[in-house]
Amino acid sequence: MKIFSVFQIRKADAYTITQEPISSIDLMERASENCFNWIINHIDYKNKPFMVFCGTGNNGGDGLAVARMLTEKKLDVTTYILDFGSKKSDDFQINEKRLSQTRNARIFYLKEKDDLPLISENAVVIDAIFGSGLSKPVDGFIASVINTINASAAFTLAIDIPSGLFGDNNFGNAGAIIKADVTLSLQFPKLSFLFPMYGHYAGKWVIVPIGLHEAFINNENCDNYFTLQNDISCLMKKREKFAHKGHFGHTLLVCGSFGKMGAAVLAAKACMRSGVGLLTIHAPQCGYNILQSVVPEAMLKSDKNKNYITENYFNDNFVAVGIGPGLDKNTDTVNAFYQLLDCCKKPMVIDADAINILAENEHLKALMPSNSILTPHIKEFERFANEHFDDDFRRFEKQKELSTKYKIIIVLKGAYTCITSPDGKAYFNSTGNPGMATGGSGDVLTGIITSLLSQAYMPLDAARLGVFLHGMAGDMATHELSEYSLIASDIINYLPDAFKKIM
Repeated sequence: MKIFSVFQIRKADAYTITQEPISSIDLMERASENCFNWIINHIDYKNKPFMVFCGTGNNGGDGLAVARMLTEKKLDVTTYILDFGSKKSDDFQINEKRLSQTRNARIFYLKEKDDLPLISENAVVIDAIFGSGLSKPVDGFIASVINTINASAAFTLAIDIPSGLFGDNNFGNAGAIIKADVTLSLQFPKLSFLFPMYGHYAGKWVIVPIGLHEAFINNENCDNYFTLQNDISCLMKKREKFAHKGHFGHTLLVCGSFGKMGAAVLAAKACMRSGVGLLTIHAPQCGYNILQSVVPEAMLKSDKNKNYITENYFNDNFVAVGIGPGLDKNTDTVNAFYQLLDCCKKPMVIDADAINILAENEHLKALMPSNSILTPHIKEFERFANEHFDDDFRRFEKQKELSTKYKIIIVLKGAYTCITSPDGKAYFNSTGNPGMATGGSGDVLTGIITSLLSQAYMPLDAARLGVFLHGMAGDMATHELSEYSLIASDIINYLPDAFKKIM
């Protein structure tokens, strides 16, 4: 699914109006009706008053139309139109007249010095004050309305975007923003929903299709995408009847150190569960008995050192390499990593302490093979970028910049894990949950992606597919075990179910 900018969404609206063709007021009516239907089908509205807050633009027009439909259903609806001096849009005025002519409609106009209405905790508040085109922080009278809504215990639903939130870049946005429980985003997600600093304002967001023209959606260039199951299922390779283990690659997994062999176990198990043909683990001697006992399907090359990696065992028999889980940053390990980077020209998966080694040894970054896949969490990414970010959008821009500069794929882990590619595109993931924020979860992801890379998936496809499967397995595990009880090995246990679901 494409994530269009606010400017592109406006273009999609205009294209639909001219090419469908459809009038702008009828397009608004269609969008409002779909929002109304979602509300009726998903919210327990019995014996609850609706309070609809509308600005004077087209987002307010959507709110007025929804208020009219709720009123026509004989629900308890009060509409508040905020008079803050802005010109009323044409479609707003049409819906204002339609609502005023609706039987039992209650409309109040609020100005700066008016007392604000009391909001009961039993109310359903619908926010239609500002749409995605807002470009300056909200203050003054409207900020006081937003703060009053936020201070209430009412269920709050935003139409298209929480008022006060910018659709794209929110850097410098210190204004008041609605904290919605649910946001009905029209046709596309907004980029700002996907970043930790601002995404929480949207609460649970839902895409509400409004019938924008398919030709525009298909043909408009886009750099940002939201990955759904149908995007992933088409990437899966079908296994042939007479295939053998050689067809699915031989992977080298370089991992482990004293006290951190659990990370190596998790990565190795996940790699095997994800379909690799052969797996060789390079680990220090202290991991020999552990790995031979716990991962009998894998082969093992023991380092000459007892507690950490000091050697490079790579050769051209290996189709893919994963390095990092439980690795440590000993000087000899840094040298071994340098030797690996110097001789391996195939894309590799780089995680954990391998990323930290790159961060601390700038000269090694240039040796990364093109299309290598880095899987940092936010702090590891900041170390790699040698920069602290006080804004999510700036970090996002830096992630794209580094992917392009080094010709690598960066998988920035978190909610809506963001994958950036050397061509400057970004892919946000739709699976996963907070229960996966647990030690070892990243090691599992490294094993999955390395396995897929070994099976001749293109590096970007391996990253996207691996992240999606990892999140889906976590979702399935959470459904059975709860977010509180999930541990990393549970993700591995549910990988078979995840594979079956997307095939």
